[in-house]
Amino acid sequence: MTTAENTPTIAARFHLERPGFALDVDIKLPGRGVTALFGHSGSGKTTLLRCLAGLERAPDGYLVLDGEVWQDGPLFVPTHKRPLGYVFQEASLFAHLSVRRNLEYGLRRIADGARRVSLEHAIELLGIGHLLERMPERLSGGERQRVAIARALAVSPRILLMDEPLAALDLARKQEILPYLERLHDELEIPLIYVSHSPDEVARLADHIVVMDAGRAVAAGPLVETLARLDLPIHLGEDAGVVLDGVLAQRDEIWHLARVDFPGGSLWVREHGVPLGHHVRVRILARDVSLALEHVDHTSIQNLLSGTVEAIGEDSHPALALVRVRVGESALVARLTRRSVAALDLSPGRPVWAQVKSVALIG
Repeated sequence: MTTAENTPTIAARFHLERPGFALDVDIKLPGRGVTALFGHSGSGKTTLLRCLAGLERAPDGYLVLDGEVWQDGPLFVPTHKRPLGYVFQEASLFAHLSVRRNLEYGLRRIADGARRVSLEHAIELLGIGHLLERMPERLSGGERQRVAIARALAVSPRILLMDEPLAALDLARKQEILPYLERLHDELEIPLIYVSHSPDEVARLADHIVVMDAGRAVAAGPLVETLARLDLPIHLGEDAGVVLDGVLAQRDEIWHLARVDFPGGSLWVREHGVPLGHHVRVRILARDVSLALEHVDHTSIQNLLSGTVEAIGEDSHPALALVRVRVGESALVARLTRRSVAALDLSPGRPVWAQVKSVALIG
């Protein structure tokens, strides 16, 4: 079993000056799971990813992956000698090679003993077995990107870097690929660094998040914990909110609902055909959470959770406040007016009932 003491880590420190922009980061990332580099366009996400890949050389940079030094001052391992896979926004397949030959292209530089992912496993993970004899021009955008991801896996990387791999696809093609990315997360131990400005992708895929702004990492940590911070509210999209990991525990066939159990309670969500016992994620926006001092019996809100006020922070408008409520091992964030906070006499340690008006099942 992997413990906190022996979990692989990625330590990176880069300072890179450009006209009108500077990258200045010093971060430590987990060596397992999906880390999202999140932020608006121009925040430095792709530049950081390229530094990790060695495609950009930051003077006096530092990069260590699980004890192996890839960069430290004058020591610099070039990209072609780093055991990594890189997936760009565009699939960039070799147009003159079939899917099979595209996948086989990088295999000759991988020794048999260094192979962590077999070609067959990569093909199966991405569901492209029926495409092997096709030429790239006969593939859809989603199929091309799945082939590109499989090709990156086929070189048996120790780390997989993805630069907004779904950005060039329409919504239907994105929904086609997301389940395959979830399979990579569930079935492989290769750390995945995923650049995105899509709130839905981050909420669905990420275990860890690094929020970039003006070339700096302004927040970093486990996704569930980081989204619940009040000192620096992270807005995934239009609003602040939290993501909870849970298990689908019960189905209500009459009302087409499903119960998700999470550490601290349970929530009813719309039924989506997810098998019982399946691990799922739910997203709860701060605007969809209200608070009461007592259990309310006669209400249309069916998700009522007992908790304790943990912290009260500022919101984007002086009339509003964000309140973090501890529910067992989990945390919710509620947006209230400051007048409501005063009327309820809320303060850390105050028992409350959280009324959750809307819950989105996201994966």
